[in-house]
Amino acid sequence: MAIRNLRYDEDPILRKKCKEVKEVDDKIKQMLEDMLETLHHTKNGAAIAAPQVGILRRLVVIDFCGQLLKLVNPKIISESGTQECVEGCLSFPNRFVKTIRPQKVVVEALNELGEKVTLTGEGDMAKCFCHEIDHLDGIVFLDHAIEELE
Repeated sequence: MAIRNLRYDEDPILRKKCKEVKEVDDKIKQMLEDMLETLHHTKNGAAIAAPQVGILRRLVVIDFCGQLLKLVNPKIISESGTQECVEGCLSFPNRFVKTIRPQKVVVEALNELGEKVTLTGEGDMAKCFCHEIDHLDGIVFLDHAIEELE
């Protein structure tokens, strides 16, 4: 396992669309483990997406709301409701904004074993799913900002 360097602010990799993973092999599993170790070595982190550590693959690791998830090719298949959120991001330290996100989302992905999973997130977990999956498409939370917070 390895701790990877986080990418910050205007790093162009944060604006690139990630490639779909064709097969969950040992290399992908190692990337997920590295991402998890990086997340656990970073203060105040709930989740991390691959581009935040310089990997342009559709990978997300979440350790939040009592769930530890390693997701490959996650996508939101349905959403409902709305909620006003306060968001921050490991790649944009000390910046917080208000956003509007769905209250509930359903996500399809592969787990670290390559098995298809369907997950439902509500409230903060819905926000987390949206935030991390956006990263995979080169979208950052600031793009959703309705108000910058001090």
